[in-house]
Amino acid sequence: MTDSPRPSSLLGQPCHREALLTLPAQEAHVSAVRHFTADLLEAWHVPASERDSAVLIVDELAANAARYGRERMTLRLVLDAATLHIVVTDSGMAVERHRPDLASDEHGRGTGIVQYLAQSTEAHQTRGGREVRACLRCAS
Repeated sequence: MTDSPRPSSLLGQPCHREALLTLPAQEAHVSAVRHFTADLLEAWHVPASERDSAVLIVDELAANAARYGRERMTLRLVLDAATLHIVVTDSGMAVERHRPDLASDEHGRGTGIVQYLAQSTEAHQTRGGREVRACLRCAS
């Protein structure tokens, strides 16, 4: 885990704060990722309403990473002047979007929640696994 105020960048934009957390891709670690995010964003003085949205986004993305990732999952949070960038990567392969064997009332709502709360989202397969990004406007 790292938390640093530094002028590094994500997506080519300067940032004020950046944190990184890597854990085994196991569902038992999702609550740790959620608590890490909540505590960190409180320390960064992110307002409660935006913090709650961010924690929910992180929870959904970490749950997916834990379910489909093979070895590890990584959370990167970057807070620039007006946007919180949430990036979750895992070491898994691409996930099929539609699975007819799963009831829609029990599975698949997580990505909808993330898309509703975030200003933008994107997901893609990398050489090492899957990466999902969500951006949330917030005041710091």
